[in-house]
Amino acid sequence: MSTGELPIYESLIRERGDVVEEARVVAEETQHQMSQALNGVAVAPQETGAA
Repeated sequence: MSTGELPIYESLIRERGDVVEEARVVAEETQHQMSQALNGVAVAPQETGAA
């Protein structure tokens, strides 16, 4: 099923942003950081912009 068949979903993305995509990006970044940490590579913390 494509998002073309889900007008409510498309409307929510326009109003609220694509939370699923944002979560995927954060999960990938976290996985990369944890992989580096487990390999002994120091990772500087990044600001998320949240106040």
